[in-house]
Amino acid sequence: MMTPVTIVGAGLGGLTLARVLHVHGIPATIYEAEPSAQARTQGGQLDIHEHNGQVALEAAGLTEQFRAIIHAGGEAARVLDRHGKVLLDQPDEGTAGRPEVLRGDLRRILIDALPAGTIQWGRKLTGVRPLGDGRTELTFADGSTVRTELLVGADGAWSKVRPLLSDATPEYTGTTFVETYLHDADEHHTASATAVGGGAMYALAPGQGIVAHREAGGVIHTYVELNRSAEWVNAIDFTAAAAAAARVAAEFDGWAPELTALITDGETAPVPRMIHALPDGHRWDRVPGVTLLGDAAHLMPPSGEGANLAMLDGAELGLAIAAHPGDVEAALTAYEAAMFPRSEAEYADAHQILDLCLGDRAPFGFIDFFTGALQQEPDAPRR
Repeated sequence: MMTPVTIVGAGLGGLTLARVLHVHGIPATIYEAEPSAQARTQGGQLDIHEHNGQVALEAAGLTEQFRAIIHAGGEAARVLDRHGKVLLDQPDEGTAGRPEVLRGDLRRILIDALPAGTIQWGRKLTGVRPLGDGRTELTFADGSTVRTELLVGADGAWSKVRPLLSDATPEYTGTTFVETYLHDADEHHTASATAVGGGAMYALAPGQGIVAHREAGGVIHTYVELNRSAEWVNAIDFTAAAAAAARVAAEFDGWAPELTALITDGETAPVPRMIHALPDGHRWDRVPGVTLLGDAAHLMPPSGEGANLAMLDGAELGLAIAAHPGDVEAALTAYEAAMFPRSEAEYADAHQILDLCLGDRAPFGFIDFFTGALQQEPDAPRR
């Protein structure tokens, strides 16, 4: 079986690519390991920026659908110290150019905009093999194979397509986020809900922080940020939810109880997210018939740009393919020529933001940045 455009991974970048191709009448197939669109929770709030994410959605013809899922008030932000004192409070005035949406809602509108059958669910990629002349063979866990003349790895941090292009592998950055949720927060967790406010809350100190975001339906989604070794993280048994939460909260001894309650009162098991990154400025030499987008191409520390960059990658790749009909190499060359320098610049911003959040001057370096460059790049990070 030979398909014109084969995409591995139904994340935001792969979906945007397929949608832009569809807009231009170009068929594509996405192979996704998950069994369905509802197989797992899709993460929390995303701020979608005017200069990249919104550009991608416009290219996909989905601006109206995007506007319908915006979380009003979600752009509000505040910075607290470890004692719960509010150091900075920025209301949502609807003018910052980065409206908030739930990742799951954004993924849904992209999926709904694709022709039936575009996404092949439950197709876990187990191997890729170059056949020569720009062709590649994919093997799946069910034993089936597919051959393609244009393969796009949109399969995230641990991409199985990446080794066709690069021997780079993600490395642990030394920072881990621990994810927790509170539900019906205004009713059952009043003090924590008040501390978080109406949008994003950053309680930061050198080496550690508690970052929370209010989501629709009274949900507060928290990332506990810690600069800790991999050995420290791996020593915690996160299957024992209460004990793991207590162990993480112990790192915040002396912090305000309304802040530590975001950890200890969590109503789902805490989930560690060890932050990995590819080498700064990761790039590769042109390999016929294959390219990457999103985290598969340029995994970097969280900066609020990951989803935006993945969607822009997908949109620009789709437009390049449409602009070079019948010439795969011209399309991929044009796409990578723009993507490489853009992602290289974003690596620098991502490291800067992580240092502002958890470096020696936290939270004051972050406040200086936030107040002095709210409308400038890099944007204030959302998780």
